[in-house]
Amino acid sequence: MSALLGKKVGMTSVYDEKGNSIPCTVINAGPCVVTQVKTQEHDGYNAVQLGFDALPEKRGKKLLTKAEQGHLAKAGVDALRTLKEFRQFAAGSLTVGQKVSVGEIFAVGDKVKVVTTSKGRGFQGVVKRHHFGGVGSQTHGQSDRERAPGSIGGSSFPSRVFKGTRMGGRMGHGTITTRNLKVLRIVEDQNLLVVSGSIAGAPGETVQVIKL
Repeated sequence: MSALLGKKVGMTSVYDEKGNSIPCTVINAGPCVVTQVKTQEHDGYNAVQLGFDALPEKRGKKLLTKAEQGHLAKAGVDALRTLKEFRQFAAGSLTVGQKVSVGEIFAVGDKVKVVTTSKGRGFQGVVKRHHFGGVGSQTHGQSDRERAPGSIGGSSFPSRVFKGTRMGGRMGHGTITTRNLKVLRIVEDQNLLVVSGSIAGAPGETVQVIKL
């Protein structure tokens, strides 16, 4: 197994042996529960499904569907908020119901990639979304056009707006993968993983940490 689910805690910095300050991100990684193991013979491919973030029994019944509750009950595990399937593991190394901790997967010095969801920004205009400079300038009296996108198409030809034209719209809340992060610290008793650099998403966002 070479991946784990977790939550972003926040950013801090650590010092290396030379006294340099390194910006880093703290991740609450695991422990995760194996909720399903897929095999080449039965499912057509090898994969393992991990569950993370336990829910109280009453809240789990409200948030999970009957199918999800039955799936977890079959695995003999309690209600979990997040389920994710990974294919990077050795067949036969894991069993359903087994718990996987951060110390079993990662070591200091490993290179990882982190997959998470960026912050949602809502509906934004072209200045914030695409870094447009606006139309005209403040000295030319266009007080209502400073952040406008300008012309978006011709009148007689092509008489339409081209696909992919940069315009206002929903911004953020996308899947972002940050690669080549180095594992700097592991605090096993608190299930904490410290990686170099920054990752997308707000504190508390669910993340996937995958060893490269």
